Amino acid sequence: MFDKIIAYSIQNKFVIGLLVIALIVWGIFSLRQLPIDAVPDITNNQVQVITISPTLATQEVEQFITTPIELSLQNIQQLVEIRSISRFGLSVVTVVFEEKMNVYLARQLVGEYLKEAESNIPDGLGVPEMAPISTGLGEIYQYVVRPEEGYEEKYSPTDLRTIQDWIVRRQLSGIEGVVEVNTMGGFLKQYEVAVNPNLLKSIGISITDVYDALQNSNENTGGAYIEKNPSTYYIRTNGVAKSLADLENIVVDVRNGRPILIKDVATVQFGKAPRYGALTRDGEEAVGGRVMMLKGANSAAVTDRVKERVVQIQKSLPEGVVIEPYLVRDKLVSTAIGTVKKNLLEGGLIVIFILVLMLGNWRAGLIVASVIPLSMLFAVSMMNVLGISANLMSLGAIDFGLIVDGAVIIVEAIVHRLQVGFAGHKLTKAQMDKEVQIASIKIMNASSFGMIIILMVYIPILALVGIEGKMFRYHGRDCHVGIGER
Repeated sequence: MFDKIIAYSIQNKFVIGLLVIALIVWGIFSLRQLPIDAVPDITNNQVQVITISPTLATQEVEQFITTPIELSLQNIQQLVEIRSISRFGLSVVTVVFEEKMNVYLARQLVGEYLKEAESNIPDGLGVPEMAPISTGLGEIYQYVVRPEEGYEEKYSPTDLRTIQDWIVRRQLSGIEGVVEVNTMGGFLKQYEVAVNPNLLKSIGISITDVYDALQNSNENTGGAYIEKNPSTYYIRTNGVAKSLADLENIVVDVRNGRPILIKDVATVQFGKAPRYGALTRDGEEAVGGRVMMLKGANSAAVTDRVKERVVQIQKSLPEGVVIEPYLVRDKLVSTAIGTVKKNLLEGGLIVIFILVLMLGNWRAGLIVASVIPLSMLFAVSMMNVLGISANLMSLGAIDFGLIVDGAVIIVEAIVHRLQVGFAGHKLTKAQMDKEVQIASIKIMNASSFGMIIILMVYIPILALVGIEGKMFRYHGRDCHVGIGER
């Protein structure tokens, strides 16, 4: 087979030239489309189910929430394992699928089986929800929303939290490649009705009456319509509270013809939702956010989109408030890829210099050296087809010795045959083609065994399973051995 390939290549130089040009074009196109990241994401194929239940202790969370969810998900096909964590007020169930399972199909199946779990969870204890399609490496942009110098007294942590939730977060959502924007720090603004139990007891009103009054009186209702040609007038009442005063004037009950209002039995005020942590900056309370990237997305491209959107959001913020990023993925990516580029360039130049020096023929040295960029372009193209990102591991494992090994042997055999057998003679094109073909075929039979032996060394790596197997199969082999032998 090798003999026929060599003979065809020598006899059809124009066709081979076109194929090389096509490879270069394909490689450059793939290089522009290739996802770029700092490190490979080897997270297994999983779906997380999160349930929040602030009223339950750890044992109750396990009993009433985690166990029903696990039992309902047991019958999903192509399942690898189900593991769970139960904490105070929190249940996290992780469903791991086989790698061949499409993540969207997996989420659809989990969503269908969760319906059964919801029916087994007592009402009011929590609703299971699936986590976004992201991984531990999905945190690409973290920032704080802070007041500028001189505006610290104007904006409280509650005000900054409101700006983050209603201005920054809403505009960051919807960016291609962004699946979630999480808020950290500050206080979530709430409207609180602090009931005075002594007043309730003296009037004879229960706290349930207050709750029902708030619920029933804080809504809009619709009625019929009145036709007056050519117009139609719809009847509706606006009952949604828009201020603290509206809440204070809600009627709880009527006694002796006198309405009992909320303000008669309670204090209506602004409050803060309970929280279990805080975000600090330079030792002071801060408000920030975390942008989560879609699993498998191009982190460099998504980060650029987020940075562009942040510039636009900054223009819509109140005076004296700025967005200050403190963790941006592109810095890590640029540093890692910059290191790889530097090492590849220096290594390639050293290899080319040594080849030209040792072969004693600059044309032969350049021919061998051309294998390096062509192999890399082919490898990049296959990485793009297989969905492998360019990262520190996939590009940093390139071995130039393996890449040029076969080319060095063949070119050296050709140069040796021409210099020893035809020194001082000028060969015709037909004679040159014949001698090149003979030398290539003669050495290729021996060189092929060397390539096979090198490939066999990596067979144990291909036998690895789990996270280790995924790491080496999809990020090590394709760019270490693969480039060298292609």
